[in-house]
Amino acid sequence: MELHGGIAVVSYVPVIGLEIHAQLLTATKIFCGCRTSFGAPPNTNVCPVCLGLPGALPVLNRRAVDLAVRAALALECQVHHTSVFARKNYFYPDLPKGYQISQYEQPLATGGRLRLSSGKYIRITRIHMEEDAGKSLHGLADSASHTHIDLNRAGTPLIEIVSEPDVRSAAEAAEYFSRMRELLVSIGACDGNMEEGSLRCDANVSIRADESAPFGTRTETKNVNSFRFLEQAIAFEIDRQIDVVSSGGTVIQETRLFDNATGRTESMRSKEDAHDYRYFPEPDLAPLVVTEAWVEAARAALPELPDAKTARFVSAYGLSDYDANLLVRLIPGGADYFEATVAAGASAKGASNWILGELRRILKDAGGDDMTAVPVEPIRLSELIVLAETDVISSTVAKDVLSKMWVSGRGAKAIVDAEGLAQVGDSAALQAAIGAVLAENADAVAQYRAGKSAAFGFLVGQAMKAMKGKANPKAINALLKSELEKIPN
Repeated sequence: MELHGGIAVVSYVPVIGLEIHAQLLTATKIFCGCRTSFGAPPNTNVCPVCLGLPGALPVLNRRAVDLAVRAALALECQVHHTSVFARKNYFYPDLPKGYQISQYEQPLATGGRLRLSSGKYIRITRIHMEEDAGKSLHGLADSASHTHIDLNRAGTPLIEIVSEPDVRSAAEAAEYFSRMRELLVSIGACDGNMEEGSLRCDANVSIRADESAPFGTRTETKNVNSFRFLEQAIAFEIDRQIDVVSSGGTVIQETRLFDNATGRTESMRSKEDAHDYRYFPEPDLAPLVVTEAWVEAARAALPELPDAKTARFVSAYGLSDYDANLLVRLIPGGADYFEATVAAGASAKGASNWILGELRRILKDAGGDDMTAVPVEPIRLSELIVLAETDVISSTVAKDVLSKMWVSGRGAKAIVDAEGLAQVGDSAALQAAIGAVLAENADAVAQYRAGKSAAFGFLVGQAMKAMKGKANPKAINALLKSELEKIPN
């Protein structure tokens, strides 16, 4: 509690737990052989099983279990050798069976964690497998007053990752969601495409007077599919609940939706409790048994995780934490491109500088952000870096060569040789160019002699211009200083 103008003001502490729904990257649905591909004509990737027709029986997709186990291990969860599917009963137009096959009392895995950039860990309560529902389409142009149902998505395999209420701010929630996406994509469990609905987040938000106070009444904001929108939704919900409580009201347990046009959450319906769903074991599926051998095979198949790769880039390559994080976490394909460039012969620092600098700039100008779309192969970037670092070409010329490599597909050395771009190392040619520059810029020479160091930079620039950028800057600097010292006062 704080005092403002003599008035007691309570500083409320947010309590946030997140439920992340990730579509597993399988070719077919969780209980049938229908395709999971996005964008097919409505109601074409369906069969009696995912339509919920009488007599149709589910058959569990082993690949979905493989990916779910992989995600559980990456999040340091305990994978249970036996888990049980259950029917979660509720009515919604895009749920054709009238229930969703999920897991309840005996989930696949429990007890993991995910690390944030601050070093704080957000604990994972459970990971369970379930099927996705279909999709309701509202307000289509040809029939704005109707709702259409597309069941292509019904039966797509999901994992739901439920966190403990350890998150304490909207920004922390957005980072957790972002890092979860990064991890799931890195292990190949989910494609992370939030625009297509492959990854969605529900946010449970409450407030309390301080960290020792009991939890307040929580609301759930459903189906947020953007890091920025999640942060906005939670920030609004925290402020809304504080306003309600501060004015003497009571927060109602309910489900809310976020309107990204207004930046507000709006009430959708009263919040269900577990007993409202009348869970009971799925009678058409036997308990799922995941053997220790299965778990260990999944563990062995895990790729290097983002935290471990970032640490290795710092220790093995000598990169800064900042550069390593950019390559591993923020630039799709950046880590693999970097390592391939170094393996081809470039220095680690040179590869990092060129990828994060000029190459990334050209990629952005071309409207991209994924290094896998770069037309310059790592071996060719390595060749360019070696030419620049051994002073065969200047850094200015190297940037121009990279632009030509991007467009033409030619190698760096081929362009340098064909266009005569190698640096001039002939001292006589450099001497002549410097002599001409000094003669043509008497005022700058006088300023330098008077102690104005900026004049030296100007003269270097003029000398480089006279040599059309092909002179070695170090040689230019040394010769220019030598010639200036010979000029009498």
